[in-house]
Amino acid sequence: MTTIVRPTVLIVGASRGLGHAMAAEFLRHGWNVIGTVRDIQPTTPLHQLAQENPDRVRLETLDMCDNDQLTALDTKLSADRLDMLFVNAGTTNRDPTQTIGEVSTAEFIAVMLTNALAPMRVLERLQHHVTPQGLLGAMSSGQGSLTNNLRGQRELYRGSKAALNMFMRSFAAPLDITSAGGDGAGVDSYRAGWR
Repeated sequence: MTTIVRPTVLIVGASRGLGHAMAAEFLRHGWNVIGTVRDIQPTTPLHQLAQENPDRVRLETLDMCDNDQLTALDTKLSADRLDMLFVNAGTTNRDPTQTIGEVSTAEFIAVMLTNALAPMRVLERLQHHVTPQGLLGAMSSGQGSLTNNLRGQRELYRGSKAALNMFMRSFAAPLDITSAGGDGAGVDSYRAGWR
């Protein structure tokens, strides 16, 4: 009997929306999927996908802003080799029309932590599970572009994604592992396609 060896992707933030859509597409293309949810109890679209594909979709709990949970996930993945690690989780402030000066300090910290710092902590902490020719990625946004910001608005969200883009570039640079070259895993940030 021939055993099918399937590539494996870990998607952080896969419970719904873009993360769930990515999980479904990777599954459709023959990959095994490990998807994280913040709470294992509520039923999400990812839970349904796992119920329909119990041998190929695995759920793990992770609030990526919680270092203890990240450490626990790192330990749980000890026997796993990933072909791709992708951080999709993100957030915005309650009132995206606020200027940066109007945003509360607490909300600023929460958005920057979720959209910029936590994704980098996840990638740095879990990168050793990715195969040498694998891919490390994070979901950014066209709104994180300095050049393309012609309309303004959504200042906190834009700033957090611009920070993520810079952190991703800095992460890749000393390792020579950008998607443009190098011998190791590729590193890239992606945008969903809307502005």
